[in-house]
Amino acid sequence: MSLSNTESLSASELVNPHPLPTNSSTSATSSSNQSPMNNPGFVDRRKQGGSRVTGERRQFGSSHSGLSQAGRELALAIDQYKLQNHRRYITCDEMLHVISQLGYHKD
Repeated sequence: MSLSNTESLSASELVNPHPLPTNSSTSATSSSNQSPMNNPGFVDRRKQGGSRVTGERRQFGSSHSGLSQAGRELALAIDQYKLQNHRRYITCDEMLHVISQLGYHKD
């Protein structure tokens, strides 16, 4: 576009050279108040089931099957700690706390 073509454009065309098409049947105030919930294709999933408390999803449900008895006991204790404290991951200090609660200690 040359300089002479730019001079013939209005200020609004310079700011937004590709304006969105406007719907002449609605006013600017009603279009700004539209929400997705007023859209007939919108499904508000928050209202369908409410807050489901079915327990926490476990990614590796059978990961303790190959462990020794002591390893399985530790893994279950850590899982229980995570559930009680709403933690997905625990720190080393929290793991040490779980191990201590199982009766292990450093000599």
